[in-house]
Amino acid sequence: MTKIRPGLCSVTFRTLAPEQIVTLAADAGLQVIEWGGDVHVPPGDPVRAAEVAKATTDAGLAVASYGSYFRAGADERLTPVLDSAEALGADRVRIWAGSVDSAVATEDDWTGIVARLRDAASEAGERGIGLALEFHSNTLASTAPATLRLLAEVSSPWLSTYWQPTVAASVDAVIDEYRAVAAHTSAAHVFSWWPATERLPLRARDALWRRFFAEAAQAERPPRDALLEFVPGDDPALLASEAANLRSYLG
Repeated sequence: MTKIRPGLCSVTFRTLAPEQIVTLAADAGLQVIEWGGDVHVPPGDPVRAAEVAKATTDAGLAVASYGSYFRAGADERLTPVLDSAEALGADRVRIWAGSVDSAVATEDDWTGIVARLRDAASEAGERGIGLALEFHSNTLASTAPATLRLLAEVSSPWLSTYWQPTVAASVDAVIDEYRAVAAHTSAAHVFSWWPATERLPLRARDALWRRFFAEAAQAERPPRDALLEFVPGDDPALLASEAANLRSYLG
């Protein structure tokens, strides 16, 4: 059975330096880090990416992915993102499917995003780098059916999706969403927000995470990584306990 790697999204601690985040993650018993492109590893700065990669591997950790803010705009360049991902040693880049929710998107929105994602996946694939959709509101990947439509229309082996619990949705609803996209899910963002965007400890939604990881363990294609994203109060002191809870879910 494939082991899911426990990890951390660096955006959890935007105010900390990468070197501090590496130490926190290693001390917490995590295995991988997704490095964010907004603060820690800016796109188009491969020198900084290489420095962060070295700090990561020197601590005995691996780079899970590069968390970009590429939104598949018609004139938006992916090349600087891929340059940083390559220097970082990331074989997966998280991207966003536009800025319009699937519930209100027009066919023109779909046509434009699909075309740009096809080109982006082709460019990334030439470097051996996969792209993965952020499963998120206000994008075309805001629901499981919309995400499946997007993956089908782009139709690239270099495009997968992330999964995360939809805000304010019930446990049954989010598990159903995961089941729908499980075959295409390369990573999961792990957090407990309830009843809306209030950041709670993982154990506050214990029923959700126990069911999710039970499902993920049995999936034909389990997500490679389970990445902690945000902690209550953005408090670094809470990472150790949150990481311990994540590892317990993973067995």
